[in-house]
Amino acid sequence: MPSSAAILTTLLALSQSTDAFQVHNNHGAVKTMSTRQHKTFLSMTDTQSEVEKLRAAAAKAREEYERLSKEMGKEITSSGDVADARATQVAPKNLSVDQVKSIAADIDFSSGDANSQTTALDKLVQTGDFSLWKSAVRRAGSDMSMLVPFPVSLGNLESRTDGKVTGESLGVGGEGDVKFEDFQDLTVAVVLGSTLLGILSLAVLPPNVGATFTYLFALIPIGFIGIGSTSPGIIAAAIVGARSTKEDDETRRERICRHEAGHFLCGYMCGLPVKEYSISPDTGVACVEFHTSSTSVAGRELGDDEISALSVVAMSGSVAEIMEYGKAKGGENDLLELQNCFAKSKEFIGAAKQQEITRWGALTSYGLIKANLNKYEGLVNAFKANKSLSDCVAIIEGSA
Repeated sequence: MPSSAAILTTLLALSQSTDAFQVHNNHGAVKTMSTRQHKTFLSMTDTQSEVEKLRAAAAKAREEYERLSKEMGKEITSSGDVADARATQVAPKNLSVDQVKSIAADIDFSSGDANSQTTALDKLVQTGDFSLWKSAVRRAGSDMSMLVPFPVSLGNLESRTDGKVTGESLGVGGEGDVKFEDFQDLTVAVVLGSTLLGILSLAVLPPNVGATFTYLFALIPIGFIGIGSTSPGIIAAAIVGARSTKEDDETRRERICRHEAGHFLCGYMCGLPVKEYSISPDTGVACVEFHTSSTSVAGRELGDDEISALSVVAMSGSVAEIMEYGKAKGGENDLLELQNCFAKSKEFIGAAKQQEITRWGALTSYGLIKANLNKYEGLVNAFKANKSLSDCVAIIEGSA
C-alpha cells in the first residue's frame, strides 16, 4: 500500500495541475470579454456616425424647405409654422389716377436712363404707392422671376387663347405665306396674259404698230422671270399686297395704337424701363421702346430672366392686334428685334427653343392683357390722344 507521504504528494500534484488549468481558462475569458467590448465600441461608433449623417441630411432638407417656402411666398416662423410672406409687405394704397399721375410726374422718363427709372419705380412699389410695376415678374419673398418659359406648341397656344392666337393670326406659317405654287401660278398668268395681249395687238392695231407692241409684250415674261430669279422678294411682296385688304387711315391708326398699348402694358408689368417714347412722324401715333434690362449697360449679354421678359413684350403688340382684329399685321419688326435678343443671350438658344419661347411669350402676353383689359383699353385711348408717359403710368397704377 502506498504510504501517506506518497498519497499526499499525489494530491498536491493534482491540485497544482487543476489550478494551472483554471488560470488558463481565466485568461481565455478575459480575452473573449475584451473582444466583445471592442466590437461593441465599434458598433456604437458606427451608430453615432449614422445619426450624425441623418441629422446633417435633415438640416439640409430643412434649409431647402425654407428656401422653397420663401420662393412660394411663405415665411417660416421661429416655431416652425408657415406664414404668408405677403402679409409683411406694405399693402397697396390704391391711389387715384390723378394721385398716381402727380407722383409719376417726378420720374424722369425723358432721359431714357434705365437705372434711375428702375430705382424710382421700385421704391414706389416698396412704399405701396404703385403695385403693378414688375407685377408679372415679382415673386413675394424671393428674387426669382415668375416668368419661367415652358414648351408651348401651336396647338396649345391656340387652345389656351380661346382659339385666337394661332400661327395664321400671328403671320407665322399661315395662309399669308407665299408658296412655290403661288410663283408658278403667277408665272403662267403672266405668260398667258402677254401672249393674249400680243395676239390682240396684231389683230387690232396697224401692222407696224401691232408688231412693235407684240415684241414688247413678249419681253414681259422674260423680265418677270429675270426678277424672280434675282429678287424673288419683290414678287412675293406683290403677291402679299394683292391678297391683303386695304385699311382706311383711321383703322390703321387704331391698330397701331392697340399694338403700342399692348407693348407698354406688358413692358411695364415685366419691369422694363422706357428707353424712348416719341410720336412717329409717319403715323402720328406714340411709339414706345424699352431697354432690354433694368440696367443701361450697353452691349452686355442677356440672362434667362431678361430673355423671358423681352419675349413677352415683343409678342404683346401682335397679340393685342389679334384680340381686336383677329390677325396681326405689324409684328415683323418685333420678331426681328426678338431674334437680336436671342443672339445676345448668355446661353445659346437653338432654333427649336427660340420658337418655344416665342410661343410662350405670346401666350403669357395674352394672359396679361386679358387680366388687365380695362387698363389696356385706357392705354389705347391714351395712345390715340398722344398722352404723356405719366398719364400712361397713371392709367395702369391708378384706381378707377
